[in-house]
Amino acid sequence: MDLKDHIRSIPDFPKPGILFYDISTLLAHADAWQVTMGRMAKAARAHQPDVIAGIESRGFLVAAPLALKLGCGFIMVRKKGKLPGATIKHTYDLEYGSDTVEIQEGAVEPGQRVILVDDLLATGGTFAASIELLRKVGAEVCAAACLIELAFLKGRERVDVPLHSLVSYDE
Repeated sequence: MDLKDHIRSIPDFPKPGILFYDISTLLAHADAWQVTMGRMAKAARAHQPDVIAGIESRGFLVAAPLALKLGCGFIMVRKKGKLPGATIKHTYDLEYGSDTVEIQEGAVEPGQRVILVDDLLATGGTFAASIELLRKVGAEVCAAACLIELAFLKGRERVDVPLHSLVSYDE
C-alpha cells in the first residue's frame, strides 16, 4: 500500500507558501492506519524499546498506539507549561528565538531504551532537542521514527540516532 495515497496535501496552510501534509485522511482510513502502525511497529521492534516518547501533539497520535502495539510505556514530550507536576526541561535555539520541551520527572528511568516518535520530521530541531532532553534524564535513545520526512529540509542530519520514516517528500 502506498501511504502517500492517504496523505492529503493542503497548499497555503497554515500560511501562504506552506504545503501542509495532512495525516487526518490517513487516520480516517482503517486499512491504511493499520498498515501504517504495522510498518512503524516493525521498524521500532528491532530496537527493543522500553518506552515510546511522542512529541506534542500529532506525535501522540502515532506514539501512543505504537507503544500499545509493542507492549511499551508511552510518555509525552511537550512544550513548556503543558505537563502537571515536576518536569525536566530542555531549552533550545530556533532560527529566531528559543523554545523549551519538557517531560514529567520520573517518566523515564535511567538506562531505559526510548524511541522518539513524531508525525513529521522537517528541520530536525524539535527531534534533536527532545533527544537531548531524554538523554539528560539518563534514557538511552535508541532510535527515532516519523510518518513523514521532508527530506529536502535535511532534518535527518540533526538526528544522531537511527531514524525511520515511512513516507519521504523530496520537494
